[in-house]
Amino acid sequence: MPKKMTRTRNLLLMATLLGSALFARASDKEMTIGAIYLDTQGYYAGVRQGVQDAAKDSSVQVQLIETNAQGDISKESTFVDTLVARNVDAIILSAVSENGSSRTVRRASEAGIPVICYNTCINQKGVDKYVSAYLVGDPLEFGKKLGNAAADYFIANKIDQPKIAVINCEAFEVCVQRRKGFEEVLKARVPGAQIVANQEGTVLDKAISVGEKLIISTPDLNAIMGESGGATLGAVKAVRNQNQAGKIAVFGSDMTTEIAQELENNQVLKAVVDISGKKMGNAVFTQTLKVINKQADGEKVIQVPIDLYTKTEDGKQWLATHVDGLP
Repeated sequence: MPKKMTRTRNLLLMATLLGSALFARASDKEMTIGAIYLDTQGYYAGVRQGVQDAAKDSSVQVQLIETNAQGDISKESTFVDTLVARNVDAIILSAVSENGSSRTVRRASEAGIPVICYNTCINQKGVDKYVSAYLVGDPLEFGKKLGNAAADYFIANKIDQPKIAVINCEAFEVCVQRRKGFEEVLKARVPGAQIVANQEGTVLDKAISVGEKLIISTPDLNAIMGESGGATLGAVKAVRNQNQAGKIAVFGSDMTTEIAQELENNQVLKAVVDISGKKMGNAVFTQTLKVINKQADGEKVIQVPIDLYTKTEDGKQWLATHVDGLP
């Protein structure tokens, strides 16, 4: 074989071996991912478990740096700054505020760190510019499922002009969309339905207080819609505290152990729409790896499954399959 061809072949072989070595080294490199959970409600405990399980099962070495923002925008901002200083490979977060979290997400993005939102995120303009992926259950469809369940209940009970109060989490656009979907379907099927009040009550204690005031101030109230887990459980407790069980129904969001127990009882809580926290955590971790490895497809907003629970048996089954209590 001519010397020139031999030399060329040797150079190609060396390049191949070098490339393989670099690839192996890159594969062995530990990834560092920051994960921020919005608050301490059960849903986010489920998300955290899903993220941790997916990281443990992954073939990639991953170090998770986690915190809970506790609904505090300054805590969220400070932790993101810490993650930027650590030069993490990606940041997973459920934004505290659609507009208030925008600067924080922008700082991470401009530092070259991909941000992957789940459940809540910043405004649409910010998502387009600074967010690599946003995983969410279609909030309009979420609300429509709950609206259909409410309509079924009112029609079955021959209530053609129901009065409904809403306990909301509308600092987040997803909650606004949940209500819009709920109203759209409910009013299409039960034209006489009225939303007579809509007040904020995301956290359980506040939701109980708001729920009790709504019950006292609204004669002939037929139902309460809870836009979040805290709002839902708060509404149920308010109905019980005011001795209205069997008279006022609750239609809610986000499954937890207590909510499943109330659905199993079925005296007050009649339906729950839910996006599994564990499934969300698993999906967001998988998408984060795709983003880091530049394997994500063109879709930035990624829909996750939405589940509807309406029967005593649904609550019982959920409890049997979630013995750890995590949604």
